[in-house]
Amino acid sequence: MRLDLTTLNLVLAIEQTRSITRGAEREHLALAAASKRISDLETRLGVQLFERRARGVEPTEACRALVRHIRSLHASLHALESEVVEFARGIKGHLRIAANAGAIAEALPPDLAAFSQAHPQIRISLEDQTSSEVQAAVAEGRADVGVFTTPLLDNRLQTWSYRTGRLSVLVPAKHELAGRDAVSFDDLLAHDLVGLHSGAAAQELMMQEALARGRTLKARLQVRGFDAIAQLVEAGMGVAVLPDAPARRFAQVFDVRRLTLEEPWAQRDYVLGVARQERLPTVVQRFVDALCPPNPK
Repeated sequence: MRLDLTTLNLVLAIEQTRSITRGAEREHLALAAASKRISDLETRLGVQLFERRARGVEPTEACRALVRHIRSLHASLHALESEVVEFARGIKGHLRIAANAGAIAEALPPDLAAFSQAHPQIRISLEDQTSSEVQAAVAEGRADVGVFTTPLLDNRLQTWSYRTGRLSVLVPAKHELAGRDAVSFDDLLAHDLVGLHSGAAAQELMMQEALARGRTLKARLQVRGFDAIAQLVEAGMGVAVLPDAPARRFAQVFDVRRLTLEEPWAQRDYVLGVARQERLPTVVQRFVDALCPPNPK
């Protein structure tokens, strides 16, 4: 079955405007021609895409599924255009990386610098997302490579072990826990917590661990960014759990103490993931080999 881009763009326009007339206008098509395109597409697919209503149309579940694929196609076409155009500028590729905040803070910077130095003609873009968002972005073609913490939530990805990190605790310098070198998660549950936004891997993990203990997190504040967390801890707004590397840096900059978190789940595994395919693009394969060298035979 061959689907032309004009018809797919028309479906997207109608889904967004909830009107065949306005969708046709947006795509510069006559109303009769637009209606025929939708009718022909529904016949070819064997499903109804829109339910006609008195004041427009409503997309069906089949239409919503098709729209998700159309948006993914648009992202791939945009990446294709961007990458090809860059060859005219002497750039030999564009690598889109999505990574969670922990990976960016603990592991990626020196590896990205080394890769960029070894491949100066490859342009790198990096986006900070939650682990679940990273996996979705890679699976749907919005990113070429993802770095995130386990567990793997999307079986459309192929993954490699990348690095191991740890979670540590930050407390205000004058906090009652500040005199200790290590604490358990139970020790923290009695105190207000300054955490990352909902969806962040560490935050979700702590919520699950608290639930397993029959407790709830006293999540007083949730913010984006480890710097903001450290400043709020220094101000006495609560304690925090965050990756060890930034925790060590903040303990030298802010009036806070870093403590070891004595929990098995405090050790975290970072993995590198790409969309499953028979052959990886050359740029992606080079990046995978650089960060996760194949085992010597």
